[in-house]
Amino acid sequence: MNIILLSGGSGKRLWPLSNDVRSKQFIKIFRDENGEYESMVQRMYRSIKKIDADANITIATAKTQVSELLNQLGEDIGISVEPCRRDTFPAIALATSYLHDVQGVSEDETVVVCPVDPYVNADYFEALKKLDQLAGEGISNLTLMGIEPTYPSEKYGYIIPEDKNDVSRVVTFREKPDAETAAGYIAQGALWNGGVFAYKAGYVLQRAHELIDFKDYSDLYGKYETLTKISFDYAVVEKENNIRVMRFSGDWKDLGTWNTLTEAMNENVVGDAVLNQTCENVHVLNSLDVPILCMGLKDVVVSASPEGILVSDKEQSSYIKPFVDKFDDQVMFAEKSWGSYLVLDVEDESMTIKITLNPGHSMNYHSHNRRDEVWTVISGRGRTVVDGMEQPVKAGDVITMAAGCKHTVFADTELKMIEVQLGRDIDRNDKVKYKLDE
Repeated sequence: MNIILLSGGSGKRLWPLSNDVRSKQFIKIFRDENGEYESMVQRMYRSIKKIDADANITIATAKTQVSELLNQLGEDIGISVEPCRRDTFPAIALATSYLHDVQGVSEDETVVVCPVDPYVNADYFEALKKLDQLAGEGISNLTLMGIEPTYPSEKYGYIIPEDKNDVSRVVTFREKPDAETAAGYIAQGALWNGGVFAYKAGYVLQRAHELIDFKDYSDLYGKYETLTKISFDYAVVEKENNIRVMRFSGDWKDLGTWNTLTEAMNENVVGDAVLNQTCENVHVLNSLDVPILCMGLKDVVVSASPEGILVSDKEQSSYIKPFVDKFDDQVMFAEKSWGSYLVLDVEDESMTIKITLNPGHSMNYHSHNRRDEVWTVISGRGRTVVDGMEQPVKAGDVITMAAGCKHTVFADTELKMIEVQLGRDIDRNDKVKYKLDE
């Protein structure tokens, strides 16, 4: 299978564990088969590979999330990078062009598209294989997966099928309705539109060329910022007459809020926290190195990270976004392709950060124009390169870099350092990258 996983959005409804860099799909809250915590994207990737070891998985994502994906999934994954956010039609057009022009996927091969963050079980991934097979038959231009609704939801669009067969022709679509209207749709046999569909690569490439003037993947990438923001549903699905839908009646949850996320959790506590016996329906997710104690709470979610602390009634947690939009967008923790960083302290003319480099990884060779930096190694072994001079480093060593100095560090073992940035204008965009031999 060729699969495009859509991994976009900031997931601010799951603040403080989710932000523009570390979106909800990267939060490690589910146990894998070995009892280790894994994220939604890791769970999705592992489950696809389990049912199809040769699946060609490409993740369509913003460039701010690339480092996190490489950290969690490794260096060998396919990534279609969106230079900026332009909604799902441009993202899918770019990813399909990437498959065709970069990876060599032919126009006759099928492609399955699905979000990266639903909570699903093994039957969902078997259904993806079936969806791929249906698209390969060529009977319809698009084949959708319709989710059997469990209640009259106002959050989803609805697919109206011709009949109640497992695979049916689609008659029409309905926008997100109110609850009463949704109940009427369900009585007619309507299905939730979960954003899962399949097609032959040539079909979407043809539709993309009809709507966008571009030559190939590189040309489309270069023009991406000029594209109109439009969803795939509006641009393609609702204008296509030859569509089939495959019913899916298994478990499917859109984990977009703390309320729905905690419903899918197998344990009440992730991280360092204690609930006394009078707590009822309470979930705690703590990524800080300090304990949380909850007593006598009911129907509450508590979430703590370097970005902040949330204590909320579960129902009210769905309305968090307008409040979060007012907060400072300073990212205090992020996973990178080489490891992770945690901001410890921010002053007017300094910032203190704890850096962890994974074994065998290194930072870019870079310099800063407006700040000095001091590294203090607190554990592990590695090598620094400062203005072309390499030297080994170990716990206790201190390395000082003045503004304009080129520098990097290589981790021979896991390497932890405290980085102190000093300057009047500390800005994460103040960075110039070089090749190491420059």
